[in-house]
Amino acid sequence: MPDFAMYLLVIIAIIVFLSIFFTFVPVGLWISALAAGVKIGIFNLVGMRLRRVVPSRIVNPMIKATKAGLDIPINKLEAHYLAGGNVDRVVNSLIAAQRADIPLVFERAAAIDLAGRNVLEAVQMSVNPKVIETPNVAAVAKDGIEVIAKARVTVRANIDRLVGGAGEETIIARVGEGIVTTIGSSESHKEVLENPDKISETVLGKSLHAGTAFEILSIDIADVDVGRNIGAQLQTDQAEADKRIAQAKAEERRAMAVAREQEMIAAVQEMRAKVVEAEAEIPRAISAAFREGKLGVMDYYNMQNVISDTKMRESISRVSDPSAQTDDKTT
Repeated sequence: MPDFAMYLLVIIAIIVFLSIFFTFVPVGLWISALAAGVKIGIFNLVGMRLRRVVPSRIVNPMIKATKAGLDIPINKLEAHYLAGGNVDRVVNSLIAAQRADIPLVFERAAAIDLAGRNVLEAVQMSVNPKVIETPNVAAVAKDGIEVIAKARVTVRANIDRLVGGAGEETIIARVGEGIVTTIGSSESHKEVLENPDKISETVLGKSLHAGTAFEILSIDIADVDVGRNIGAQLQTDQAEADKRIAQAKAEERRAMAVAREQEMIAAVQEMRAKVVEAEAEIPRAISAAFREGKLGVMDYYNMQNVISDTKMRESISRVSDPSAQTDDKTT
């Protein structure tokens, strides 16, 4: 019985050891590599585990490269993986470049991949050019008519300039700038509508792909439409602005006239107040003149007669002049 327990413990220990061994040592991957003709030692795979490298991410791309006839040292693949690159994509790009007879070495492909660009897509674009469609670009010809154009740009990736070269956004911006320049220099919008290829010729002559990661093969105008009459609209806006300025000046003059009228009314009212104030002093002055003996009774009566005669004359003039009555009532 004790022997049976000892045998059971030994069997369990062997199973645990083999499980840990096959988990840590990728024997199956090593056998696959040997079957594919890839010479790699089992201790190299163990070393990858110790360096925190997933062995399948290195061995499987290396098997594809070997089958494709590429000789890539395993140390370069492992270094690229540790640098954060995509080993499988780099190997696929090298295979595609070899099949398309495009000169591309591993160091260049790894640099492009580490720069954040899709090196496999770049190789595919070198073989099969890509068509980039620009948004609607609006420009105004010299006759004031707006022209809206859309272009399709056929580009091919330039692998030598993928690192440090500008992207598709720069191509679109430069093509849009060329379209605006061409339309803006046209004497009439009819010239653009009759000869849209003039835009392509002008834009292609500017070497817009300089400093970019692409080579422009052709620029085709996909659509040309007539937009607004910008010149007429600007004239309308200018006339509206002039009208508003004239209205503002007229309102200013009216306000100044009203202010002057108010000032005159205030001055007249002030003068009337002074007259009323002066008339209020007349009885006092007459009383003082009576007391001081400067004014006699006959003088007072003569003055009253003059006042009565004056009032009578004023009433007669009002009867004979209706406009005077109206002014008097208004006053």
